[in-house]
Amino acid sequence: MDFERLAAWMDERGLPGAGEPLEHSFISGGSQNEIYELRRGDLHCVIRIPPTTAPADRDGGILREWRIVEALDGTDVPHTEAVAVCDDPSVVGRCFYLMGFIDGWSPMGMVEKRWPAPFDTDLEARAGLGYQLAEGIALLSRVDWQAKGLADLGRPDGFHERQVERWTRFFERIKGRDLPGFDEASAWLVANRPLDYRPGLMHGDYQFANVMFEYGAPARLAALVDWEMGTVGDPKLDLGWMVQGWPDDTAADEAATSGYVNMQGMPTRDQVVAHYAEVSGRQVDDLDYYLILAKWKLAIVLEQGFQRAAADEKLLAFGPVVLGAMQSAADLAESTTFSNPA
Repeated sequence: MDFERLAAWMDERGLPGAGEPLEHSFISGGSQNEIYELRRGDLHCVIRIPPTTAPADRDGGILREWRIVEALDGTDVPHTEAVAVCDDPSVVGRCFYLMGFIDGWSPMGMVEKRWPAPFDTDLEARAGLGYQLAEGIALLSRVDWQAKGLADLGRPDGFHERQVERWTRFFERIKGRDLPGFDEASAWLVANRPLDYRPGLMHGDYQFANVMFEYGAPARLAALVDWEMGTVGDPKLDLGWMVQGWPDDTAADEAATSGYVNMQGMPTRDQVVAHYAEVSGRQVDDLDYYLILAKWKLAIVLEQGFQRAAADEKLLAFGPVVLGAMQSAADLAESTTFSNPA
């Protein structure tokens, strides 16, 4: 990246630190986005920008993310500060935006699934991380998305009617094998709908990997991050996505230590779901619908990675995970007592 040109653009925008050296350090990056920490005078922020090799439509994705980041200003949703956006790719090669730097930690930065102190040994404090995670999307679901100018961000009308058709078409494009349980789960989703549907702002990929926490106890959510999948749809799908793999027994269940974070000491699924309901004001009696949809959709999303795996061990590992998620969706569909005809 041409950081001198970036500094000149920042001067043109009247941002703090004009004329001073722009310090920068790489934080993370992949095929879709790169993130750098920036310091300049009193300004301490982060730039989020697609790499030059990313598809052209990532510029539009960046601008879409910015709309959400900007809309969260003034809300009680833990978020990064919206600093500035550039919709002119000629400045540094791609569209980008600047957001405030969060002085906190991410569960994705843990070594060997070891929580930072005091959450590594204090299980009571660790439980707060789970409640805070649920509270983040509960607060997000309450944002007045229309008043924030996001009425055209998604297509909330017919959201559930489109899910099976849209993702089935996607699966057919990438299909390399049959997924046992796909037909059964799909048929159940077509025949059933949630008990109610109130459109709202949703994250789209909500999990520990996409939040940051403040340092120290008690647990405090610092920000929801990574808005690539953000849209206006059904916020309760975020809840289903968050808890679809939540272990039944976080004290003894082997699943508590099988994921990318150690879930021992976390509240039960029922407890985090109840906390979401209390904060969001939404009923959760139809949670099974969202669990089935989340498991079914997750299996399809991961199957794309598996089909592209070649010799990539990380992507190849998705293979059995996909089969497990799809079968779990079908099993839950078969056993659920919830039924609300479309």
